[in-house]
Amino acid sequence: MTVARSLFLFVLAALAEIGGAWLVWQGWREDRGLWWIAAGVIALGLYGFVATLQPDAHFGRILAAYGGVFVAGSLGWAVLVDGFRPDRWDLTGAGICLVGVAVIMYAPR
Repeated sequence: MTVARSLFLFVLAALAEIGGAWLVWQGWREDRGLWWIAAGVIALGLYGFVATLQPDAHFGRILAAYGGVFVAGSLGWAVLVDGFRPDRWDLTGAGICLVGVAVIMYAPR
């Protein structure tokens, strides 16, 4: 159950961070306005809070592992929201990052 909770929190954090950054991008680069930017800032703040809910107490481990989730999640977001088509190297890199997440977070200690 702890691994499932941890994975859920990683996905939730990725949605908040990637979605927040996307909203800021849309507000600034696509001229959608300050409300989009404000929503992005709120989502980015939510990301910071979600990270504190991880069952592991080590900030460095959580943030390092989350980096891999962020890489894979960013590509997934780009596919679903922006119509991006990753190539085999994008997918290979994301897979390597997710293996890193598994090793950092869930290897027996």
